[in-house]
Amino acid sequence: MPLPKPPTKRASVLESSAYASNLALSKKPAAEARPAPAPVPAPVAPVLQLKAEKPRAGKTVAAPAVVESKAAPAWSATAVTPPASAPVKAARPAARSKAASKSKGSEASKLFVLDTNVLMHDPMCLFRFEEHDIYLPMITLEELDGHKKGMTEVARNVRQVSRDLDALAASLKTSSIEEMSKGLPLDQTGHREAGGKLFFQTQLIDTPLPQGLPQGKADNQILGVVQALKNQQPEREVVLVSKDINMRIKARALGLPAEDYRNDKTLEDSDLLYTGVQALPADFWERHGKTMESWQQGGITFYRISGPLVPSLLVNELVYLEAPGAAPLYAKVLEITGKTAVLRTLKDYGNQKHSVWGVTARNREQNFALNLLMDPECDFVTLTGTAGTGKTLMTLAAGLSQVLDERRYSEIIVTRVTVPVGEDIGFLPGTEEEKMGPWMGALDDNLEVLARGDSTAGEWGRAATNDLVRSKIKIKSLNFMRGRTFLNKYVIIDEAQNLTPKQMKTLITRAGPGTKIVCLGNLAQIDTPYLTEGSSGLTYAVDRFKGWAHSGHVTLARGERSRLADFASEVL
Repeated sequence: MPLPKPPTKRASVLESSAYASNLALSKKPAAEARPAPAPVPAPVAPVLQLKAEKPRAGKTVAAPAVVESKAAPAWSATAVTPPASAPVKAARPAARSKAASKSKGSEASKLFVLDTNVLMHDPMCLFRFEEHDIYLPMITLEELDGHKKGMTEVARNVRQVSRDLDALAASLKTSSIEEMSKGLPLDQTGHREAGGKLFFQTQLIDTPLPQGLPQGKADNQILGVVQALKNQQPEREVVLVSKDINMRIKARALGLPAEDYRNDKTLEDSDLLYTGVQALPADFWERHGKTMESWQQGGITFYRISGPLVPSLLVNELVYLEAPGAAPLYAKVLEITGKTAVLRTLKDYGNQKHSVWGVTARNREQNFALNLLMDPECDFVTLTGTAGTGKTLMTLAAGLSQVLDERRYSEIIVTRVTVPVGEDIGFLPGTEEEKMGPWMGALDDNLEVLARGDSTAGEWGRAATNDLVRSKIKIKSLNFMRGRTFLNKYVIIDEAQNLTPKQMKTLITRAGPGTKIVCLGNLAQIDTPYLTEGSSGLTYAVDRFKGWAHSGHVTLARGERSRLADFASEVL
């Protein structure tokens, strides 16, 4: 191995990075690659003495390289160093930097104090803090014990947390307080992504809080624990994690760091949500026309393109190109193979001869939505948009057309979350379908619109049609969906923005062979407490299903209900 480059100036310091650099071997002969060693001058002896004097433990061999010696020439530092010591000098600083980075990473790990509502909200939150540690106050365990009974979602989450805590505690060899205070490794139960430890409150913490805060309240006791931990471990960052906004405000007022639990959010900003629609660039034909292949099959045109646009496309994404003076292009990405993509032109449902149960598309997004709703290969469709964009009307029209005309599905099942907008009016009498009747006012309104479109049948004909349509539509409650399997059904989930991700998973996994599920919702109208646009089950489903070959999504932008509804959506 050749030696490092000598310093360029007399008595200059040779940096340690010169030893760690990878020097390329010279292609010249050995006689030419290494110059003839110059005679060692007389002042070399003091340099060797400086290397040996005052030895210290742990001092590396590279230390003499940084010692300035005005008595020795600049080239003597490299001339007297044997080549065999070069790897040693390169390895020692690397070991020190690795140890330094490890100690720095341990100092950077935070200690998160969890509020009870975080555990109630997400039972898997214990394993979602990566390398950071978790601290559970005793009052948090006490509150968990008070909410474990019942059949609600919160009670189930609390019981799941209790089972996880019991499994972690069972990994201890002894139940002594000394071993408990060392912390429980969170990866003992198979969750390898959790690299931190879990600490329980093993001793009484008595930290005085301001006089205005009552000491008996659970939230204030948790704040006292955070204050005590901050005083005990000033070198470490202690953070309170809570879903309660007022709890976080009180913590910040006391000078304590507090954060919201953000791991349940699919997206931080709803503007980043997948829209399902992409506009093609204006120079699409010029840039892709030379390598493009096109063919027709069954009256449908297919295009195979390759170029810089392909990496930005997803399967079943809808694309369009509208240029003045040219025919518009509306297509769907059928498949993506390597660096090529196949586009398939769409059916024009804006034409009256292609109407679906008397309903035609009034804008581009509605045409995209009807293409997805009428596609038998698309098993899961999500439609989002503001009020009046036609989500329910188009979905119901497509369902009736495929159930009664094409006989593709046996019946339509409609369900929704029963979350009231205002005050609850109490219990409703009757059977399951009668109880769900007041919640399905939107369904009745749209059925009235669809029945009114058939003006040639007469009053008796419309009445018979209404009875036939009603017999094919079943209204089900969300509370009784667990364990069911829908075979060859057209399932409509209305107001899906009020579903949690867990409820959304429960509903979608009910689908059996030949079933199509359509989720409708407006992310700007969430009525479920503790749900936001980023943590809604509808956002979760749209983000997880994008790019799947049997799903599609369209964000409807233009309202078509009335000019009053459109103006109200904009200004209110």
